Amino acid sequence: MLVGDLITDEIPPLKVTDTVEMALDWMEQFKVSHLAVVDNRELVGIVSETDLMDYDKPDEPINASKLPLLKPIIHHYQHTYELVKLMSSLSLTLIPVLDENELYKGCITLKGIVQNLSNMTAVQNPGGVIVLELNQNDYSVTQIGNIVESNDAKILSLHVSSHPDSMKLEVTIKVNREDLSGILQTFARYAYTVKAHFHQGDYDKDINDKLNEFLHFLNI
Repeated sequence: MLVGDLITDEIPPLKVTDTVEMALDWMEQFKVSHLAVVDNRELVGIVSETDLMDYDKPDEPINASKLPLLKPIIHHYQHTYELVKLMSSLSLTLIPVLDENELYKGCITLKGIVQNLSNMTAVQNPGGVIVLELNQNDYSVTQIGNIVESNDAKILSLHVSSHPDSMKLEVTIKVNREDLSGILQTFARYAYTVKAHFHQGDYDKDINDKLNEFLHFLNI
C-alpha cells in the first residue's frame, strides 16, 4: 500500500493567515493534535496543539507568530511503512503529503492508518493465523511458504517482529484456511515452535477489539 492510498480530504490545511484560535478549534473538531500549514500549495510546516495552547496571542495569524513548525517530508508515491516510521518517530497525529512537484497534496491521520490496518493485514479474508517463535538465523520465508503451500494453503499476510535484546523473532502468518491442523503438524515436524494459533473468528475478534480500543483512545 502506498502513501497516496491513505490520503484524506476531510481535514483541510491551515492557511498562514489563519489564527491560532482557529487552529485550536479545528484540532478539537477533527480530533487531531497537529495540522498542516500551507501558503497556497506550498507546505510551510506542521503546527502542534501543545505549542498553540502555550501561545498567549490567540487572535494572531500563524504567519505572524513565532510558533515552531515541523516540516516532515513524505510523498504520495512512498510506501506506507515509511509513513508509519516517520509519524512514529515524531509522535504525529497527522502528516501532510507532497506530490512529485513538492506541493501539498493532502494529509493522513493516525486514526486513518489504524482504520486501514485491517486491509494491510488481510483481516477481512477468511482463514486462520499461526504465530511462530524462532531464532533469527532460522528464519526463512521460502521454507515457511513451502510448509504452508504443501498443505494446499496460501499465505495472505506475514509479519515479523523482533524481541528487544534477543535473537528471537515472532512471525505471524495469516493463511487462507481455517483448518490449521495439517499446517501445524508440518511445522512441528520441522521443529518450529508454534507460539499460538487462531481460527478466523477468534483472530478477528481479537484484532477488532484492539482496533476499537485504540480508536476510542484517539477520540478521547
